[in-house]
Amino acid sequence: MNMKRRDFSQMVAGATLASTVWSEAHAQWAPPTPGKDYQVVEPRAPVEAPVGKIDVVEFFWYNCPHCSAIEPEMPGWIKKLPKDVAFRRVPVAFNDTFAPQQRLFYVLEAMGLVEKLHAKVFNAIHAEKQNLARGDAIVEWVVKQGVDRTKFEALYNSAAIATKSTRAATLQNAYKVEGVPAIGVAGRFYTDGSMAGSMERALQVGIALIAESRRTP
Repeated sequence: MNMKRRDFSQMVAGATLASTVWSEAHAQWAPPTPGKDYQVVEPRAPVEAPVGKIDVVEFFWYNCPHCSAIEPEMPGWIKKLPKDVAFRRVPVAFNDTFAPQQRLFYVLEAMGLVEKLHAKVFNAIHAEKQNLARGDAIVEWVVKQGVDRTKFEALYNSAAIATKSTRAATLQNAYKVEGVPAIGVAGRFYTDGSMAGSMERALQVGIALIAESRRTP
């Protein structure tokens, strides 16, 4: 349903995870219950959405097979989000070995390449079995995708990207993220596949929590 923090500690650092097939059936919909389908975040996590917008976060890790499995559904889900939602992705780092892929995402974001390459990173790791756990391997891979090496490396090693990674870790801890993929809403609510029963249902719960955040201050 999602990968728990304890699962990561059992992995060999840098190992490429085997791809898994997302085979869970869509759960029958029922209104979500706090403490069961989602958690109320106290104290509230910081938000970055402009005034009047609802901050919605997808927490993920490129090496996570469940994140890879749900990724094909994410673009459609994102497009259907209400107009008052400001959506963003946040790569987690449960330990230092996650840092290279955190930086990878934020460089892709800075270069305007998320739409082009985000899903391709998942495919490279989980379908093509490429090991993109280290910075040098990441650089070689992005160059093969037509990305300028000099520009990528400059950003990858920049203070700005390091700051984004630090802020991501702060947000992850504020939401008390225990596994990925996961959804945070308005700094107030948190859900994931384990809580909701499947990640598909967690996305439904996320929509309900967006509505709840609109109703209650």
